[in-house]
Amino acid sequence: MEEIKAKAYPYKVIKSNPNQQINIFPLLRDSDGSEKMWCISPHHGRSFVVEITEDGKYIVSKGNGLSYTQYQHLHSAEFGNNTWGVLLKNDACRDFTLGMEISQLGIKTNVMNYVLELDKNILLTNGHTITPVLLQYTVECPYRICDTAYMRRSEIEKQVGKWKLFDKWNCSNYHLIAAHILIDNLRILHDNEILHNAIHPQNYTWALELLDFELACSPSHPYSNEEDISRVKDVYSREIIQTYDVINHIAWSLGETFDYKTIDNIFLQYGFDLATMANPTNNITDTFNDEM
Repeated sequence: MEEIKAKAYPYKVIKSNPNQQINIFPLLRDSDGSEKMWCISPHHGRSFVVEITEDGKYIVSKGNGLSYTQYQHLHSAEFGNNTWGVLLKNDACRDFTLGMEISQLGIKTNVMNYVLELDKNILLTNGHTITPVLLQYTVECPYRICDTAYMRRSEIEKQVGKWKLFDKWNCSNYHLIAAHILIDNLRILHDNEILHNAIHPQNYTWALELLDFELACSPSHPYSNEEDISRVKDVYSREIIQTYDVINHIAWSLGETFDYKTIDNIFLQYGFDLATMANPTNNITDTFNDEM
C-alpha cells in the first residue's frame, strides 16, 4: 500500500449505519496535509484505506480525490458535474442505501459506515461549484479481484484459504467455490428484482465481498430516469455474463484449470440456463488450464 497525504475538513453526516460505532475520517488527498491514507492499487482511483481496525478489518473511504496525478481531481466535460476523484451526494447516498438493503438479503458486502458531506467547495472547469461527499465503509479485504498484479501471492493465498470455510459443495478448485457463492449472490439479487449494474472484477474483493452500488436499483429504490427504468429488464441477463467474467478472472489468477462446461452447469443449478442465451450452431466444450 502506498501512503498518501491528506487533509481533514469539517463535515456533516448525511447517512449513518446505526449498527456501527466507527471513527469518522473526513479526508481529502492533499500533498500539504498532516493526515494519512493508503492507496491499494492504481485501480482504486478515488478510494483509500484510512484505518485498519483492531480486529483486522479495513476502513475505506471513497471520494477522497484521485490516487494518481499531481492533482486532487480532474474534470472532463462529458460527465457534467461529475468529476474524476470526487463522489457526488446522490451517488454516495444510493451506494449506501442499496448496499444496506443488499447486505440484509444475506449477500456478503462491504459494511456501510457513513455518508459525509465536507465543508469545502470545488470549482470545476465548467464554472460550476460542487461539494465533495465521502462514502465510508468497512471490508474484510481491501483488495479487489482486479488487483492481482499488485498483491503479494501470500495475501491472495491467505484470502482464498478462507473460502474453504464456505465450501459445502466439496469443490476441487477454489474458483468453483467462488462460482457457487457469486452465482448464488446473483440469484438472490435477481429473485429480489435488484440490478447491481456494475458486476466486474473491480467490484468483488478477494474476500468475495460485493461492492459499489451507486448504479444499482431495486423495487424500493428504482431509477428516476425513464430511459433507465425502461432498460432494467434487458440488463439482468448481462449480469450473468459479467459474473462469469469475474469467475474467469479468479481461475486465471489462481492458475486453476477452468472447465466451461462445469461452470455452465453451476449456473444451471441456480436457475441460469446459458443455453437460452446461446447460438445453438456455435457451441464449444473446451477446458483451459495453466499448462497452456
